[in-house]
Amino acid sequence: MKKIIILFLLIAFNFGFSQEILATVQVNSQQLGGSNTQVFKALEKSLRDFINNTSWTGKKLQNFEKIKSNISIVLSEREGNRFKGVIVVQAVRPVFNSSYESPLLNLQDTRFGFEYAENENLIFNERQFSGKNLIDVISFYVYLILGYDADSFQSMGGTQWFSKAQQIAQNSQNRNYEGWNQINEPRSRSILIGEILNPNMSQLRSTIYTYHRAGLDGLFNQDQTQAKKIIFDALMQLKTYENSFQQNYFFNLFMDTKADEIFNIFNSGNNGAVNISALKQQMIIFSPKNTESRWNKWK
Repeated sequence: MKKIIILFLLIAFNFGFSQEILATVQVNSQQLGGSNTQVFKALEKSLRDFINNTSWTGKKLQNFEKIKSNISIVLSEREGNRFKGVIVVQAVRPVFNSSYESPLLNLQDTRFGFEYAENENLIFNERQFSGKNLIDVISFYVYLILGYDADSFQSMGGTQWFSKAQQIAQNSQNRNYEGWNQINEPRSRSILIGEILNPNMSQLRSTIYTYHRAGLDGLFNQDQTQAKKIIFDALMQLKTYENSFQQNYFFNLFMDTKADEIFNIFNSGNNGAVNISALKQQMIIFSPKNTESRWNKWK
């Protein structure tokens, strides 16, 4: 019995504190035209190596323990070594006792400009701005992913990583690159990390933890009743934001990332412990664009 308990604790520790990155990276240069794509292949490889080989947390983990993520960059402008485009950042989280991977983060950043010379070394220094914005944006999103993952396994567990992302945002202020400003850029990186660390958003972060650790991680048991009730209760706690969520990037990012998953969880039988009408009403308020395609389909 003692050996079983020790084994369980080891598994739980590994499952609960996986905080390094296993990223795929794609760079799409089709909008730029031209046949010389070598620099874009080099950029793709440089970013992949930079993200996956940098020790972001000081932990040494095997690949199956790392956070799966995807970075996609679609370039739209080039002037010498200066580029502009869109970066899409996605990350998933394993769900206990299943092969299902839950989306943690899925965002599109349209204000991405940077400088890059083919095969240049990418070295991260958290104390200062790089001068070229590429490392800064990528490192910001790596720490954002780490924070989201940690929050999903431990209540407020991502604060140390979110704080590092905030430091990068502060270092990048007033550097003549878009996406960092706190004014006139309503969905900027600085605004997002500021909202995440704002004490007023602690209920959402608490919901993220309960939703994943106590809810999703129990959803694949034979009886889903308790897990669904936990997820329902966690989502209903968000009612506190009913009058303030419209302009909140953090909140709306959560709803956009989780809409499909929330719909699918309750789009089946065994909702007996859940007031599906109350949840439906709340989801219509929080995510009205999904009313016809999702929430109105709940029975």
